[in-house]
Amino acid sequence: MKKIICIIALLLPVLTGAQTTKTDTPQEKKSKETMVDIITEQGTIRVKLYDETPLHRDNFLKLAKEGFYDGTLFHRIIKNFMIQGGDPNSKTAQPGQMLGNGDVGYTIPAEFNEKLIHKKGALCAARTSNPQKASSGCQFYIVQGNLIDEAQLSQLGARRKTPYTPEQILTYKTIGGTPFLDTEYTVYGEVVSGLDVLDKIASVQTQPGDRPAQDVKMTMKLVE
Repeated sequence: MKKIICIIALLLPVLTGAQTTKTDTPQEKKSKETMVDIITEQGTIRVKLYDETPLHRDNFLKLAKEGFYDGTLFHRIIKNFMIQGGDPNSKTAQPGQMLGNGDVGYTIPAEFNEKLIHKKGALCAARTSNPQKASSGCQFYIVQGNLIDEAQLSQLGARRKTPYTPEQILTYKTIGGTPFLDTEYTVYGEVVSGLDVLDKIASVQTQPGDRPAQDVKMTMKLVE
């Protein structure tokens, strides 16, 4: 009798036409990439946030969801180096006003990872000169950089006491970046589309203090 009941239980979904609905497993959910669009008049830069830096990832997401970055400027631009934004004071800044000191009242502990480097398109946290190398709670920069030769990378690898991998060397030689910032500033994401927009923004005319002559405003949108 027990065997018959078990067989009926197994056949019941088929007999009744019931269908099971597939749900994401915890591993599948974890593997989904977290991405944000940074929208400007020059175009849209889509960035992927790294799971390896959860404190920075979650903070950036929180601020983006709240609309914190909407209306802020890329207030500091240095061609062949980086574009920096996220200063809340830039929302109401007057022409020529110096920017870069605005913040949210807290810092984020550094999350250094030797696998995450300052290649072109890297999304990184700005910071003050503090001993802990803690990051700004809101200001960030995106690397443009230059091509780097192997001799320079060898010297930089010796300085940080960790040689660059062959893959990292190839990246810096072919894509470029700013390796002298590795393990000095936290890298927590990268551009997945819109490197051409990064180049456009990095090429705008700037004034003393590296602020663009014409404001480069941004808004952010989470990619669902």
